[in-house]
Amino acid sequence: MTVVPAGVRTSQRPPILARHVALASGHYLATEAGMRMYRLGGNAIDAGVAAGICIDVLLPDLCNFGGVAPTMVYHRATDELVSISGLGTAGSSVSHEHFIEHEGGVIPTGVKRSVVPGAPDAWLTALARYGRLSFAEVVQPAIELCDGGFVVYPSLARNLGKEAADWLGWPSTSAIFATTGGPPQSGEVLFQHDLANTFRRMAAAEAAAGGSRAAGVEAARDAFYKGDIGREIAEFVQEQGGFISEADLAGFHSTVETPPSVPYRDVDVFACGPWSTGPVNLQVLAMLEGVPLKELQHNSAEYIHLFAEAFNLAFADRERYYGDPEQVDVPLEQLLSRTHAEAQRARIDPARAFGAMPDAGLIPGMPAAARGRVALQADTSYVCAVDDEGNAFSATPSDGVGSTPIIPGLGLVCSGRGSQFWLDEGHPSVIAPGKRPRLTPNPAMAFRNGRLFMPFGTPGADMQPQAMLQTLVNIVDFGMDVQQAIESPRFGTFNYPESFWPHAYRPGRLSLEGRIPRAVGEQLAAMGHDLEWWPEWTRIAGNVCAITVDHERGTLAAGADARAEAYALGW
Repeated sequence: MTVVPAGVRTSQRPPILARHVALASGHYLATEAGMRMYRLGGNAIDAGVAAGICIDVLLPDLCNFGGVAPTMVYHRATDELVSISGLGTAGSSVSHEHFIEHEGGVIPTGVKRSVVPGAPDAWLTALARYGRLSFAEVVQPAIELCDGGFVVYPSLARNLGKEAADWLGWPSTSAIFATTGGPPQSGEVLFQHDLANTFRRMAAAEAAAGGSRAAGVEAARDAFYKGDIGREIAEFVQEQGGFISEADLAGFHSTVETPPSVPYRDVDVFACGPWSTGPVNLQVLAMLEGVPLKELQHNSAEYIHLFAEAFNLAFADRERYYGDPEQVDVPLEQLLSRTHAEAQRARIDPARAFGAMPDAGLIPGMPAAARGRVALQADTSYVCAVDDEGNAFSATPSDGVGSTPIIPGLGLVCSGRGSQFWLDEGHPSVIAPGKRPRLTPNPAMAFRNGRLFMPFGTPGADMQPQAMLQTLVNIVDFGMDVQQAIESPRFGTFNYPESFWPHAYRPGRLSLEGRIPRAVGEQLAAMGHDLEWWPEWTRIAGNVCAITVDHERGTLAAGADARAEAYALGW
């Protein structure tokens, strides 16, 4: 790690340096909730789950307990590293033809885009397998935030205000978020009593189960998916014209799998599978592995161009191949191979941008389908945790209240992640019964010499892998500390169809944060990039959290993005 001279400021906030435990998340109150679990004797998984459920309460514009929560867990005692998809499936009665014949060829807001909630299963699967505490213990801070309320902060007020046209028309959502007749204002106190009662119902099922701690957690999970809560979710969705049934909920379980990885420099990076955008991280790292990035000036035009073009190639492969591997044949081994990476890297012209999305690398085709332009919006959140035993937790919860209505009496949505399906026949993520949409949230972890090095992730839709890898490279290649790496100016390419419906496409678009020198932007425009300037600091560029582990010194360093409400703590 680079040694910074005394008195030289490298970031807006200091990295949080600790000897025992650390946690970073998208909201400071969620981070404190996770730290409470450590004080109760919990491990990183208990802390991460508690913080993640609080994120579902504190960021209702971005996340919800009925949404998604892809999760990665490293359990040191068993040396297990797993990803838990936390992503639900489309209803068994859904059909592609319905949207073509009855919805005007669109995937509308509301329950018709609902898939089975994946977040509760992810949280409780991680807790049952790898935690120490009960569900009642880890959910207690979330109950307190629901019943006691929390102060509405500026970005929450702003985001709910922007989406008001969508959710104000839903009486069940308005009853919680528009108690004064309109969107909540900054400084108001927001209560979510129905969600607190849902948590209590699950905790009561746990208490009644008897047996082991894990059996109790599973009983809380079953109360959601197989009990009265699941019945109420299904009844509401079907009454509103959606496709989720009691059987769909009762039969659901997240996949638990070994995550794919690639080596990069002296670390091994693990990402989620092709049911998500995760392998994009790995494909880009495989391409960059063959380039001496240290010889390029950080955030120079040449550096940004190389990064952007590598991402353009990986995103083109994503559009051609990625989908639910339980229903789609994804050639992941080929996509992550050194041979493919070298062939893709050779396609990059160091002086000229692609201009439009390039062809996929293995089999050309799958052109981008332009459907107009929509404003980029913040979405999703993130939480990571590391404890003194070497356990680690990394999760990216999502699905706010603006896409699907709150279910009356439950205080949660039925995940609207169906917005990431396609209606183009032949696309690997075309909607189908029992299928998972290709998900943007994708937590990650890096290991060095076989030992945990860093859990990391971010919100930000298709910007997620770009913000994540810029942070990783800042640390691995340029020796930045974790906070400096997170706060460094970012850039993003959008030269592909967006993952969210209507899959808007911006040929050649490259966006730069305003702290990047104007001269660099001019050089990139001359290379053929369609340049857009962001503000100097914008959450559209991501809201990264990460924790690095120094095994030689026995220390942790946690960082949280200054672009939004993210905060890190440690001890």
